[in-house]
Amino acid sequence: MKQVQKGFTLIELMIVVAIIGILAAVAIPAYQDYVVKAKLSKVQSTMDSIKLALAMYYQENGSFPLGTATQVTNPGTAGTTEAVGATDVWTSIGLSTFPTLPPEVSALDYNTNALGDSFALTLTIATGKIKAGTIDGAKITITPSIGVPAGGPPPATAAGTSVVGTAIVWHYACSLTGGTIDPILTKYFNNAGVACTATSA
Repeated sequence: MKQVQKGFTLIELMIVVAIIGILAAVAIPAYQDYVVKAKLSKVQSTMDSIKLALAMYYQENGSFPLGTATQVTNPGTAGTTEAVGATDVWTSIGLSTFPTLPPEVSALDYNTNALGDSFALTLTIATGKIKAGTIDGAKITITPSIGVPAGGPPPATAAGTSVVGTAIVWHYACSLTGGTIDPILTKYFNNAGVACTATSA
């Protein structure tokens, strides 16, 4: 009796290869986006602790700490600098030792206006750490505006006065020089749907 050989035909193997190719085409970009989102979450968490500290400082003092400060990755090592007075700003908001920035962040700058009723907190994403050309090198800036909770008192209008005990609304802006903004960056750091801005080098 003749025994029939069992195995896969060429058509069946080609179908399996095609299915694997389709799954890979869908899964690889999704995985890459997942990695980018995870790294941007680390960037966002770096800013969250400082935002909370600044909000508490404002609630207690009626203004934000005056001064300019720069925090860089691995402060104190060769090739990095920390602005004079940076320690004063960070310690004044309750950060006795500023946490080391994640490798995705190259610098964190704090600049306040003369009255101390506003500031800009600018975070620079390190080159070669997240996504070249679309995210790396981008600057993310947070600025506050003082809002009044529902049923609260109207804000003070006199120049140089601040309203203590009001809510702080955070405004995000991001920009990138010499590249195209990745939509994921806009998703994480935008202000009421306003897209991040890209400028030519």
